[in-house]
Amino acid sequence: MNFFITYGTVEFLQHLKEQHPEEKLYLLHKEGDQGCLLHETTGETIFKEGHNYEALDYVGSIADGKYVVMNNIAVTDEGRPLFESRFNQRARLIEKEPGFAAIRVLRPLSNDTYIILTAWEEEKAFTDWQASQAYNQAHKKRGTSEGVDKQPAIFLRPSYVTSYHVMH
Repeated sequence: MNFFITYGTVEFLQHLKEQHPEEKLYLLHKEGDQGCLLHETTGETIFKEGHNYEALDYVGSIADGKYVVMNNIAVTDEGRPLFESRFNQRARLIEKEPGFAAIRVLRPLSNDTYIILTAWEEEKAFTDWQASQAYNQAHKKRGTSEGVDKQPAIFLRPSYVTSYHVMH
């Protein structure tokens, strides 16, 4: 599956979404007028500007969520196989969490930053997951010699998290 992301004002992105009702588009917003439009397709994107990804793993529907969290992780070319291998071996416990709607593991095609996108029925479901045993299990190797976070040679810079609310 191909996955594309573009950014802009909510008003501009809403207009773009309305012009393409046949496409699988998700409009996200955060504070102020900042927005993000996601496009899932097996074909080409409608965006003139944006970031291109291949979905390595996907479960659920973003449309079922109201809150989206994107973990942005810049990985070196040499580190990509190790990083992807770790995600292919993930415990898959997040899918069983109350309030979980969707996950996308996105490989960058036009930059160096992977995105681990999760969608939730509400923001509280995400924060509850962060405090859960499933979260601890999924991240149990973090901070150990086996953890991907202790492989600094594969990361170009520190990761960062962005969060949005889905506009339905």
